[in-house]
Amino acid sequence: MNARETYEFWLSSPDFDEAAKEELRSIADDEREIEDRFYRELEFGTGGLRGVIGMGTNRMNIYTVRKATQGLANYILGAGTQDKGVAVAFDSRRMSPEFADEAARCLAANGILAWIFPSLRPTPMLSFVLRELGCTAGIVVTASHNPAEYNGYKVYWEDGAQVTAPRDHEIIAEVNAVTDYAQIQTMTREAAKAAGLYREIGEEMDNRYMAALKKLVLRPEAIQSEASRFKIVYTPLHGTGNLPVRRILRELGFEKVYVVPEQELPDGNFPTVPYPNPEDKNAFALALGLAKEVDADLVLATDPDADRLGVYAKDRATGEYMEFSGNMSGALLMEYELSQRKALRRLPENGAVVTTIVSGKMSKRIAEAYQVGLIETLTGFKYIGEQIKFFEQNHAHTYLFGYEESYGCLVGTHARDKDAVVAVMALCEAAAYYSSQGLTLCDQMRNLFEKYGYYKEGLCTVTLKGQDGAKRIAEMMEQIRAEVPETVGGFRVVQFRDYRAGMQRDCASGKESPAGLPASNVLYFALEDEAWCCVRPSGTEPKIKFYIGVRGKDDADASAKLEALTAAVQKLAE
Repeated sequence: MNARETYEFWLSSPDFDEAAKEELRSIADDEREIEDRFYRELEFGTGGLRGVIGMGTNRMNIYTVRKATQGLANYILGAGTQDKGVAVAFDSRRMSPEFADEAARCLAANGILAWIFPSLRPTPMLSFVLRELGCTAGIVVTASHNPAEYNGYKVYWEDGAQVTAPRDHEIIAEVNAVTDYAQIQTMTREAAKAAGLYREIGEEMDNRYMAALKKLVLRPEAIQSEASRFKIVYTPLHGTGNLPVRRILRELGFEKVYVVPEQELPDGNFPTVPYPNPEDKNAFALALGLAKEVDADLVLATDPDADRLGVYAKDRATGEYMEFSGNMSGALLMEYELSQRKALRRLPENGAVVTTIVSGKMSKRIAEAYQVGLIETLTGFKYIGEQIKFFEQNHAHTYLFGYEESYGCLVGTHARDKDAVVAVMALCEAAAYYSSQGLTLCDQMRNLFEKYGYYKEGLCTVTLKGQDGAKRIAEMMEQIRAEVPETVGGFRVVQFRDYRAGMQRDCASGKESPAGLPASNVLYFALEDEAWCCVRPSGTEPKIKFYIGVRGKDDADASAKLEALTAAVQKLAE
């Protein structure tokens, strides 16, 4: 069926309720909207579902959520692990509680025990809890940092990480095999509870999570020394972070924590920010205003599902607040964790840090300085979480720290996904420690640049919405793949990697070898002088992304190199 025929089917089928049909009748004369809502099924990709909320096959609604859950249930039943149950969590977005409830009731109708949080929780708590409960899988209803019109659905497996190959593709196949909405099973919440298949996750798990975090503190004496005077401004950006972040800071002893009042309470409309993303400077406007009022040392923001952390710190030399990119905060925490473990003689011989191919390259220098392994994965924290599983299976390494450029990191192995709550804890501990040494975080960041080199990174994105946009993104990837440039921004291309083809080519010799990572539609250019560029379509938004990085002899040199590389990459994107 084409889009119009599918639209008419939804209007006539008894499988869809009257509220759904009423919404669809309101667009009866809008062919473009009908086309966008029904030209395809909302793709259940390797990261699950993510899309605009609304009725239609290409939208997030109770029917697409049920369809995804039925596919997951079929996979679990096929694996014979249904008795272990599935944990379900949700964030503050519109329809998140409803979608989580629909997923739990679909699981229950298939005879699978659903453990569900009674109210919103951060994504990393789902990762923690499903392992504590011994579940076979987990579901988080969230669209992370996307705008308010979006919601999403992510699937985790028993190790606590998002599903990876080959399981992700096997689950996708089961979801795609669900073609008849009438065959999707559901039941009332009351019936599910009566059958013992719908259970709430109690407060005990919140307590266990907090206890696990506090075990990761390396310098409690520094916190004790500085916590009474150290000033922190925090905003949860209307999301899930408010209660857990404030609780961990309070229990550690930080007394002067100021929460942005306009952004304190959960609100899926995100009324004070058009884009609830700590990567966006605009998201910090209210927090920075409050910081100036109270003369804060640190300014922190977590995204709606509290797995990303954005940071500003006061530079006492200038009186201004310095923005820390995800690469900067990641490098700062990496240095802190490794240096303090070494000082405390708690740095294992087989220790390793895990990051991604699109993250900053200062990590390589830091790893070399502390003689620990550095493992790079594909983009996405699920691959970092997967490495923790591999370490536990083969004992090749001990996990020390993991981070990605998009403001996500993980200290410890209590979770297998990025965790902004533990990131807040670790960053505030590091700030307290450096404060006890007479340094601000800005001072320490400058120390890292002097020690390891002036690394700078950037990101260029092109947004192309709808069916035509998806086609254009695919064409851009193929064009770049077919016409590999000899130079980019004045930098000679040293090595070209095509991860979809599983190939890397030395550009001087022409010799090809395996790329060494799973197949993915990603192109990577290693450039001279430690510069680099990586191109990939976004897995969650209608965008193509160009990641870039350089290393300079000083700040001005690095800035000039980044500017030249940015201009060249923008031409590639035309």
